[in-house]
Amino acid sequence: MPSSALQVARTGLEAQDTRMRVIANNLANVSTTAFKRDRANFATLAYQDARVAGAASSNETTYAIGLNLGTGVGIQSTTRMETQGSLQMTGNSLDLALDGDGYFQITLPGGQLAYTRAGNFSRSSEGLLVTSQGYAVQPPVTIPENATTISVSEDGTVSAQLAGQADPSQIGQITIASFTNPQGLQAMSDNFMLETAASGPAQIGVAGTEGRGAMRQGMLEASNVNIVEELVDMIETQRAYEINSKMISAVDEMLRNANQTL
Repeated sequence: MPSSALQVARTGLEAQDTRMRVIANNLANVSTTAFKRDRANFATLAYQDARVAGAASSNETTYAIGLNLGTGVGIQSTTRMETQGSLQMTGNSLDLALDGDGYFQITLPGGQLAYTRAGNFSRSSEGLLVTSQGYAVQPPVTIPENATTISVSEDGTVSAQLAGQADPSQIGQITIASFTNPQGLQAMSDNFMLETAASGPAQIGVAGTEGRGAMRQGMLEASNVNIVEELVDMIETQRAYEINSKMISAVDEMLRNANQTL
């Protein structure tokens, strides 16, 4: 029995260590544009059924309750919390934020599509609207060299005021991707997400329609990490880790005492 308790306590240490890693990543990305915090989900490990409820206790009766011994805990999954981050004014005409659901579409090297909520875009040497890595926004938007001002409407229509023209000209339309299960997207580096079988296929449409968020020019979405909540979770995780550590020490002492009496 003591050796089994050691194993159970060990699973508790490993689970709390993983949760602390999730919290550390959240805090590390507190200033990352449009970052979504993760939450660690716990689940019990398999049970050892020494006696099953409902089994025969005699020829005429059955056990009302069973004797089930747990084998510990493990991290079942991590859930990305998709709540909206606050919108921060930047004044940069190429900074875009989504006020609501949806993702910008980005073409990665090799042609694969990625999705992001980080709209800190720039203008490439060819005039394309690109990410800081130089990856083009999809559908492509080319900004003319003689454009003096750029405006992006709430529905993603991109217009430019060209030198020598009285009225602005439409130069592109930024569409938005939405997913049936956005939490099923695969997170990767540089604020990008990839489509998976769990997320479902991307549903492309105009910003502000069919549940998609409206586009806000001159703004960026901040991370949705709440420092106070993360610190509370960190303290709770630390206490749980200490309790499991004390359990290991207690069981170890029990084993030493048992060996001394033999």
